[in-house]
Amino acid sequence: MTPDWFAGFELQQIQTQGAHATLRVGGRPDGPVLVLLHGFPQTHVMWQRVARELAPHFKLVLPDLRGYGDSSHAPGESDHSTYSKRAMAQDVVDVLDALGIDSFFLCGHDRGGRVAHRLALDHPGRVRKLCVIDIAPTLDMYARTDMAFARAYYHWFHLIQPAPLPELMIGGNAHAYLHAKLGGWGSAQDGTRLPHIEPQALAEYERCFCRTEAIHSACEDYRASAGIDLEHDRESRERGERIACDTLVLWGQRGVVQKMFDPLALWQAQCAGTVSGEAVPAGHFIPEERPEATAAALRNFMTPD
Repeated sequence: MTPDWFAGFELQQIQTQGAHATLRVGGRPDGPVLVLLHGFPQTHVMWQRVARELAPHFKLVLPDLRGYGDSSHAPGESDHSTYSKRAMAQDVVDVLDALGIDSFFLCGHDRGGRVAHRLALDHPGRVRKLCVIDIAPTLDMYARTDMAFARAYYHWFHLIQPAPLPELMIGGNAHAYLHAKLGGWGSAQDGTRLPHIEPQALAEYERCFCRTEAIHSACEDYRASAGIDLEHDRESRERGERIACDTLVLWGQRGVVQKMFDPLALWQAQCAGTVSGEAVPAGHFIPEERPEATAAALRNFMTPD
């Protein structure tokens, strides 16, 4: 990466209860804390342009999720609990505890949004406001699966197959697989060109994803989502647990989520607080396609109560 990316941010490694986490911390030292969680198949680097816009206003915490980037890549357990969103959310909480941060604003894109959802349910007193980007609740998406969704989100059903089949298939040409994912979901017209991603960021994604242990971790993330995460989500709904804080939902006008779901209504059903949202003129990778708009939305929403 170029030296000025994340200028003024400190790169740290923190041991959590079940992993080690790599993260960057920067921005306004005395500002309100905003945690930004990345998605698949990326790292915290995806936030670099958004972070530049928000740094004067927030203290920013940008971790690599468990199984991604330079954070832990432990082998998955038979029940895939190592990569449950509950375990990944606990990593984030442990990081913030180590930094001496009690309450914080929270935003997650893609898989990071699913971690943020679970974190807000498991640790309601910690999250001041929540933003999820281009996702609907996991349980609802699986429950409403049809042929069209399975075609568009085929990776959900490929990655959950028993190891090592998807790992071996992706590992045969991980570079091509990564590029196809980064260009999909309405983010590039032909699914291969990546105009929204800088060469330095792409090189970082290639470095981090195109490794045997990283491919396995990503598969385990999705296996957990199709199994133990659904169990946790069902239990939360049976107990009547809902997201306590106000929530902002952003989704891409060209993405799959808007075409097949009503993200605002689905999140309203899962939240006790006020839910607002809007479609952004982008595909799936909104923070990189529209960094200024993403930063503006977060700055306007993430204000003290």
